[in-house]
Amino acid sequence: MDRKFYVVCENIRSLENVGSIFRTADAIGVDKIFLCGITGKPPHHKISKTALGAEKNIPFEYCKQTWRVVDKLKKGGVRIISLEQDNRADDYINFKPEFPLALVIGHEVDGIKKKTLDKSDKIIFLPMRGKKESLNVSVAFGVAGYHISKYKYKYK
Repeated sequence: MDRKFYVVCENIRSLENVGSIFRTADAIGVDKIFLCGITGKPPHHKISKTALGAEKNIPFEYCKQTWRVVDKLKKGGVRIISLEQDNRADDYINFKPEFPLALVIGHEVDGIKKKTLDKSDKIIFLPMRGKKESLNVSVAFGVAGYHISKYKYKYK
């Protein structure tokens, strides 16, 4: 069974966030990261500062348009899961991943583009109990990513 776990970064503006995403992706066994739009890519000292070398361990690919990556992955049988506050979204804790899977994470302020959300097989969200609408993108990825990875490794 193909248990691939990919991450698609759409327009992540902070290079430190990109580095943190690489570091977390390494920790949870992500197979590949797709960097899209304005998302920075290694090598870059700001990415290395937070990735601490993880950017050398995780394969990555850059593509200007997220929709091209999403279409390519879907054509290959990969389920597209977007992490976003959206009225169509389900609480991440109730999400039972099916692999292969790609988790899309988006811009720190604007989130994931509507076009990308519309192509998603599922949208999940992290419930916010306080006054803020969302977590930092790299932190949100960590929470959802660990949830997904427990299924990747628990149910082999």
